[in-house]
Amino acid sequence: MSSSPWNPDQYHKFRNERSQPFFDLLALVQPIPGGRAVDLGCGTGELTKLLHEHTGARSTTGVDNSETMLERTAGFAGKGLRFKLGTILRFAPRSPLDLVFSNAALQWVPDHERLFDRLAAGLGEGGQLAVQMPANHDHPSHITAFALAGEEPFFSEMQGYRRQWPVMPPEWYAERLDRLGFREQSVRLQVYGHHLGSRDDVIEWVKGTLLTDYQQRMAPPVYEQFLARYREALLPQLADARPYFYGFKRILIWGRR
Repeated sequence: MSSSPWNPDQYHKFRNERSQPFFDLLALVQPIPGGRAVDLGCGTGELTKLLHEHTGARSTTGVDNSETMLERTAGFAGKGLRFKLGTILRFAPRSPLDLVFSNAALQWVPDHERLFDRLAAGLGEGGQLAVQMPANHDHPSHITAFALAGEEPFFSEMQGYRRQWPVMPPEWYAERLDRLGFREQSVRLQVYGHHLGSRDDVIEWVKGTLLTDYQQRMAPPVYEQFLARYREALLPQLADARPYFYGFKRILIWGRR
């Protein structure tokens, strides 16, 4: 297996909190009985199964680039639902789809202008696009990680890499969908309030997502040093409250061509 940094157990420590935006996005999707759908960044697949059942699609394909996540999908496959290893960067369906769905994945893909052009091009007449992405890059949990990536020894270890954020403001996506010929659309920014056990749990949260990008670029001892430095720098910026309120912004996008 690949040395994918994605750890399903770490990611699912906050399963309920991470799942709610999926259900809010799913509520925007209209059924496509007998149609074809794709879930880009399907993860472990249990939510893709719910998507497949909700839409009534004849076939749904879940795509993810993490072998460790896809290992968990076997129990959900069947009855028109399948999963495969792949990258969103190469998304180019051979025939038009009825639904392109992506929950909490496109924030990892650069150049959203070209990306959304490709997603739209994969849809047939009347096809739907449904996307949810985190927009929390201005929170101390994200700003601190970016700042530390510029410190030594981390900067040299990652050869100068620092995570860039490709997600645009909500109005940008509304304008883009309009230019791409979507006749209907719904675009909104939503704040999800999560009551975590303490501020320390913010670190556990980002270890399952944001910090994986740095983890895969460092030797394990250096990454452990990064985590220690991250904790030292981040926690004084957060209220020492129990529970700790973690406000997390997300963009939800739906459109029909």
